[in-house]
Amino acid sequence: MDPFATLGIAPSFDVDLAEAERSHRELSRALHPDKFVGVERDRRAALAKAVEVNDAWRIVRDPVRRAEALLKLGGVELAEGQEPKPAPEFLMEMLEQREALSEAKSANDLRAIRAMATGIEARVRETETSLSDGFARGEKETLVRKLGELRFFRRFLDEVSAIEDEFATAPGPSLRHGSI
Repeated sequence: MDPFATLGIAPSFDVDLAEAERSHRELSRALHPDKFVGVERDRRAALAKAVEVNDAWRIVRDPVRRAEALLKLGGVELAEGQEPKPAPEFLMEMLEQREALSEAKSANDLRAIRAMATGIEARVRETETSLSDGFARGEKETLVRKLGELRFFRRFLDEVSAIEDEFATAPGPSLRHGSI
């Protein structure tokens, strides 16, 4: 499935998310199964197309999945873990970041955890800019490597979210450095 074609938008990493969301909403309304009450076959077809539209929207709004879809359209199909290994320096940096995150979690230091997340979020924005530039220039090797880095950052931020959720629901003493 080409999620861009499904939503009727141009294939681009720099997709206009507001436009894509409008298209998603319009298509979802037009394909709502309640509009097809007469013929069961038409209702099932509309439901199947609505599922495809929803899947396309999930892909387009997620930078990682959007990059994967664009690479696939360009003849490069990579499942997670199949991209080339990031540079050893990057892997070492991420290992150090994860160790620091673990230490901050053990110390119940939410402020330090959030500061690390802020730094990684800045790296995500830089990486997304690199992906945008790489797609504009057609640099497949750079794109594949940057996509791998973006996946590392996503996992790190997912871990931060899990820690924040854990802290929010855990009874016990207050967090060091107070709440933010």
